[in-house]
Amino acid sequence: MPSIPVVYSPHMATTKKPNLVEFSEETLKKLFELLTIDAQFTVVEEKSTDSEPVISVKIESEEAGLLIGAHGATLLAIQSFLGMALKQHTGEWYRVSVDISGWKEKHEDYLESLAHQAAERARTTGEPQHLYNLNAAQRRVIHSALTAEADLVTESEGEGDDRYLVVRTK
Repeated sequence: MPSIPVVYSPHMATTKKPNLVEFSEETLKKLFELLTIDAQFTVVEEKSTDSEPVISVKIESEEAGLLIGAHGATLLAIQSFLGMALKQHTGEWYRVSVDISGWKEKHEDYLESLAHQAAERARTTGEPQHLYNLNAAQRRVIHSALTAEADLVTESEGEGDDRYLVVRTK
């Protein structure tokens, strides 16, 4: 009888639930060693509103600006990298949230302020207010900030990189 080749995959090695926090900590430690950056971080597994695990990472470093990057680009790259590493390790996608020196929270506060400014302009002028150059996560923050406003509607329009958000009165 011919033998059947066995294909090995790292996430096939164990059937028990992987320790997401431990793996994330090890991965980040290696990443910062390779980057030769001193950073302190905490990793916590939380539950989202739909009871799915979310890996929440808080990073503090003297090199915070470098780790955040222009408009948060490096922060998003670290977040994506950790998400992909978890997928490779476990075979499943997990939501990952990375914040560096409180930047994400400050940025969300700024986006909420932008949302309320656009809402006031829409009410005052009666004209739709277009908000450009926002990624999906940023648009989601603005949608969420204005959901309680009964007299307003927010919609994303356009496709791909040309997608933008519109705030208008009902």
